[in-house]
Amino acid sequence: MLAAFWSREFLLNRSFLWLLFLVNLAGTIYGYIWYEGQLIDTLNHHPIWQIVFVPDSPTASLFFTIALLYLLFPPNMPYRLVSIGRVIIEALAVVCSVKYGIWAVSMIVAGAWQGADLHWQHYMLIASHLGMAFEALLFFRFMKAGAVSLLAATCWLLLNDTVDYTFSVFPYLADELDDDLTAVRAFTYGLSFFSLGASLLVWRFRKKV
Repeated sequence: MLAAFWSREFLLNRSFLWLLFLVNLAGTIYGYIWYEGQLIDTLNHHPIWQIVFVPDSPTASLFFTIALLYLLFPPNMPYRLVSIGRVIIEALAVVCSVKYGIWAVSMIVAGAWQGADLHWQHYMLIASHLGMAFEALLFFRFMKAGAVSLLAATCWLLLNDTVDYTFSVFPYLADELDDDLTAVRAFTYGLSFFSLGASLLVWRFRKKV
């Protein structure tokens, strides 16, 4: 019975895909609102080009939300440019969702371990970010992206990491983690490669659509 919830028939059911799309769209909008203060601060104190590197999790969620549209409305006769765009979006959806889903949960737990207070929003963020990572790997087996696009998406992650920790536009951390920034930076870079590895593993064993 439980296996039915993991089946292609259930996961690709249009009603379920629409529900997932709406949930992810709402989460994406909420995520950008969550970053409002940092986005404004970045605009006021940093070059405008750095703004795109600030909202990590909602941008990952945005990629996945767009990727769901490809499952809802698969192009019948896609042009080459459309196909390239699709595999890049899907690859970004997977590696970014896995990385930032795990990263956010890790930072919340690490802050709490060192004494930061946890509120109901933190528990909501833990659940939603774990869901990000899980759904990305779960649905990757139905996507078209492959190894090359995953590598390209990981290059974006590494660029994001470099901009974040070179120009101090990384997501706000709990005050308790301020003295652990070197470890946080190393963990963040390492998680980019972990996300690539996890995605490649699913790609290697997934069922072709």
